[in-house]
Amino acid sequence: MENAILLTIGVAFVLALIMGPLFIPILRRMKFGQQIREDGPQGHLKKQGTPTMGGVIILLALALATLRFADKNSNLLILLIASLGYGLVGFLDDYIKIIFKRSLGLTAKQKLFGQLLISAIVCYLLVMKGHSTDLYIPFVEFHFNPGWLYFPLMAILMLGASNAVNFTDGLDGLLAGSSAIAFGAYTVIAMNNTQPEAAIFSAAMVGAVLGFLVFNAHPAKVFMGDTGSLGIGGGLVAVAILTKAELLLAVIGGVFLIEILSVVIQVVSFKTRGKRVFKMSPIHHHFELVGWSEWRVVITFWVVGLVLAVLGLYMNEVL
Repeated sequence: MENAILLTIGVAFVLALIMGPLFIPILRRMKFGQQIREDGPQGHLKKQGTPTMGGVIILLALALATLRFADKNSNLLILLIASLGYGLVGFLDDYIKIIFKRSLGLTAKQKLFGQLLISAIVCYLLVMKGHSTDLYIPFVEFHFNPGWLYFPLMAILMLGASNAVNFTDGLDGLLAGSSAIAFGAYTVIAMNNTQPEAAIFSAAMVGAVLGFLVFNAHPAKVFMGDTGSLGIGGGLVAVAILTKAELLLAVIGGVFLIEILSVVIQVVSFKTRGKRVFKMSPIHHHFELVGWSEWRVVITFWVVGLVLAVLGLYMNEVL
């Protein structure tokens, strides 16, 4: 199994490396450039026009490597629908942004509908395969069964976590590195649980995002856009569900949780008190505005993500 995992990572990495030089010039010629928010950090304005929708590279490398090495069964179908389905919603969002030359794509209602539709399909497939509805609280060896409520809870988890991952995609290389760490942890958990499809899928995502990171590291030659971030988020939750480590996602994906909480805190504080807690949210922009370099923020978040991933593996009794 270990050899298959390493081979999957390597193949996905090479596929992303090969596709990068092929796709980036095409995106540039088609003028699929990123639209930068005017109210964002002023240093980001120079990134205006950088090719986006690079998430296509990640998802293609992921799908090809996974289909090559994983058995074709219901587990694999769930993983691919979650990731590619959410990636499709992100693709539509990116496409509209580019066509209409604005920083906002799909309306909030349209994006929510698309995400909930994919979540509903995933939950239906989980019901059909007789997926366990037990929820395990890590480290304390306690579990409870919410019954049919499990599936709406998982739909909400997919929605929340995918958007948390999406918020994290704001600096060069930040999400690519953070997601590689999170999926690396779930690869270990899936192997420990003897779930080969989830392990292969997670390993393929690690290779794909690391290959993409070669082009996305500061200064980025391409951005993944919502195509990549939503696809990564959907896939991450699907792996957490299939490995029965749903609640552990709050630890292993702690960086994503911190990012979305910073947005919620900022909005609630401003609407209730008229004051901002952070100079800007998500929180990675706050650190930029207090004087940290982009690389310093990214590396710090990677380290935090790595510590949390190790903690998550320890809580899952893998380490």
